[in-house]
Amino acid sequence: MFRNVTLKCLTEIAGVSAGHYNEMFVLLFTQTMEQLEQMLPVDTVIKDAYANGEDENQKFIQNLSLFLSIFLKEHGSYVEKKPELNKTFLQALHYLLLISEVEEVEIFKICLEYWNYLAADLYRESPCQGGIPNTPLIVARSPSAVQPLRRQFYHPVLTKLRYIMIGRMAKPEEVLVVENEQGEVVREFMKDTDSIQLYKNMRETLVYLTHLDYNDTERIMTEKLHNQVNGSEWSWKNLNTLCWAIGSISGAMHEEDEKRFLVTVIKDLLGLCEQKRGKDNKAIIASNIMYVVGQYPRFLRAHWKFLKTVVNKLFEFMHETHAGVQDMACDTFIKIAQKCRRHFVQVQVGEVMPFIEDILNSINTIICDLQPQQVHTFYEAVGCMIAAQTDQAVRDHLIDKYMLLPNEVWDAIIRQATKSVEVLQHEDAVKQLGNILKTNVRACMALGHPYVMQLGRIYLDMLNVYKVMSENIIGFIAKNGESAMKQSKIRGMRTVKKETLKLISSWVSRSTDPQMVLENFIPPLLDAVLLDYQRCTVPSAREPEVLSTMATIVNRLEGHITPEIPKIFDHVFECTLDMINKDFEEFPEHRTNFFLLLHAAVTHCFPALLNIAPAQFKLVLDSIIWAFKHTMRNVADTGLQILYQLLQNIASDEARSQSFYQTYYTDILQHLFSVVTDTSHTAGLTMQATILAYMFSLVESGKITVPLNPIEQAATQQNNIIYVQEFVAHLLKTAFGHLSDPQIKITVQGFFNLDQDIPAFKEHLRDFLVQIREFAGEDDSDLFLEEREAALLQAQEEKRRIDKSVPGILNPHEIAEDMQD
Repeated sequence: MFRNVTLKCLTEIAGVSAGHYNEMFVLLFTQTMEQLEQMLPVDTVIKDAYANGEDENQKFIQNLSLFLSIFLKEHGSYVEKKPELNKTFLQALHYLLLISEVEEVEIFKICLEYWNYLAADLYRESPCQGGIPNTPLIVARSPSAVQPLRRQFYHPVLTKLRYIMIGRMAKPEEVLVVENEQGEVVREFMKDTDSIQLYKNMRETLVYLTHLDYNDTERIMTEKLHNQVNGSEWSWKNLNTLCWAIGSISGAMHEEDEKRFLVTVIKDLLGLCEQKRGKDNKAIIASNIMYVVGQYPRFLRAHWKFLKTVVNKLFEFMHETHAGVQDMACDTFIKIAQKCRRHFVQVQVGEVMPFIEDILNSINTIICDLQPQQVHTFYEAVGCMIAAQTDQAVRDHLIDKYMLLPNEVWDAIIRQATKSVEVLQHEDAVKQLGNILKTNVRACMALGHPYVMQLGRIYLDMLNVYKVMSENIIGFIAKNGESAMKQSKIRGMRTVKKETLKLISSWVSRSTDPQMVLENFIPPLLDAVLLDYQRCTVPSAREPEVLSTMATIVNRLEGHITPEIPKIFDHVFECTLDMINKDFEEFPEHRTNFFLLLHAAVTHCFPALLNIAPAQFKLVLDSIIWAFKHTMRNVADTGLQILYQLLQNIASDEARSQSFYQTYYTDILQHLFSVVTDTSHTAGLTMQATILAYMFSLVESGKITVPLNPIEQAATQQNNIIYVQEFVAHLLKTAFGHLSDPQIKITVQGFFNLDQDIPAFKEHLRDFLVQIREFAGEDDSDLFLEEREAALLQAQEEKRRIDKSVPGILNPHEIAEDMQD
């Protein structure tokens, strides 16, 4: 009855790290193991005992897993050095292995945490690849000949653990074909984030286990695969976990061993696909083939025939209408295209032309059974291949063939619209245009700047279609009211507009010739979209992508676009501001994109803003203040960045800076302090401190030469430093009457003394905020939010640095593509 409570107490004690009590921990461990053996004999099949046990017994097994995991992690390294305890120690590991077989995921996670720790610890003791420690003194190929003593001790345990890990491997994110609770094979729609995390932890553990003895890992996997082929262990679950495990150790073996192993795996899986009958069987095997081959781009790059066979097999699967198989085929195809793209545009040994030509010649046949979103993925994949062709003439020829199908449909609709513009009100035509534009967006993303030849072909027609769609939408709203926006036809027309803007934005951000973009593409674009945006009578019908597209253009063209800024602002600034200045929530997309555009303009085209009328400039400044007062963190952060950039730009313009300071300096200071002391804005403390320090330094260093005091300085004989100090002191005293004069004086003096040292200034500012929070009895932990976020980020970066140093730990698709074959 008390055993569960006792185990929980022992677990708490086991979690304590205290070296001077090592002998007491040993005593605790040995006595616990003696008692355990009486309660739970070592030959107990714990998996079955758990499945058939009462609630108390199940809790006991869970508590035991916690005790063993925590004790072994904290004190295992001390116990394992004592030869007289070897038997007891191995017995504890045996129990943990048995518990790891229990069909309860939460218990498995507890065990996995320890196994991950152990495998990583053994690896780091003598880092290696494929079982060979990284030391020049060792030249043997057999890992058993070079196993360090500690690994030899754990060897039998690790072998059993490999069987468990391979037999229980969690489903990777890439696998979309699953078996539901009714035993049916279906397409997965909801991502299970817990399962994805479990897979990552298991993947990491299995990679370490493979490094510790790749021969053993390969032997177990080959044995299990053989049993799938001969039918002795055939089941969907067994095949899935095996293939997920095989896919998870990509990069953990020597390349030669990986090649030999994979040739067997892929041949056996392809053979299994031919051998098994039934739609569901084929779907399961197909999903496993696709997952495995997608995880081994290094192998595919080195073996053209296998690569070609795999891609042709993917094209077969694109006709397999079983839910999920086509999606996986397209997803795997794009992964392979990204990692092996050069191989498709080169003439390979034994071939008469590059494989890309074969693909382009058969494109219609390949994609005929795909859904529109799958076609878009397919087009992006083929675009990746074409982008690897460095010869411009050849590449242009490929792009021409590549876009032939969508262009034929596009041209047919445009020809009909030329005869009767009403065609562009037909739902089918609108839907087709939307899909063609989506295909073009994906092609553009893959091709980058060279997409210009295709964009030039459809550009003016596309902008004309944009205008017609705008007219249609306005007409429908005028006739049927704002509710017309919900009609599928109107949503389709808005899709055409959005995809047009997305396409232009995608290409401009990837373009390499700003002057050419400015001269050939910008004038017709501004004519088509700006007036439409401004005159739209229903604000919710305005496309927020207009603002993000303009921001992209400004960020890409920088100073080249400065002459067009007044025109852009005339059409989008005030009408958008009217939409977002009533509150902090409505029109979130317009709000975010509006401030991104403002940031781009202040950063790259500041002279244009200096030349606008004073009333308009005040509106710009009011907008920036409005931005950093937002409770939406992304908008508030953007607002602070714009303000800091604006202040620095103003300072570099001697002629206009002084009148700016005289008019706006104290206003900005007042608004900044209202935000800094507002509890909903603590996330931006670093930037707030940076701007305040900069503003105080402007005064202290004498950069501001005009009097800031609105009362004539000659009459008061007061300099700017004293005036600003008194101004800030008055602000703080008015807002926080409980602060004493000495407290305020020290706070304000600190702002000036520390304005050249941002970290110290931030600490001083935070100390002041803690003071006022304490008085109000408010929690001040959020004032340290940025530090906590930075510590978290640093921990993630450190983890990634360690992961990068261990071959195979990072998924091959997480590694930056350098196109090195």
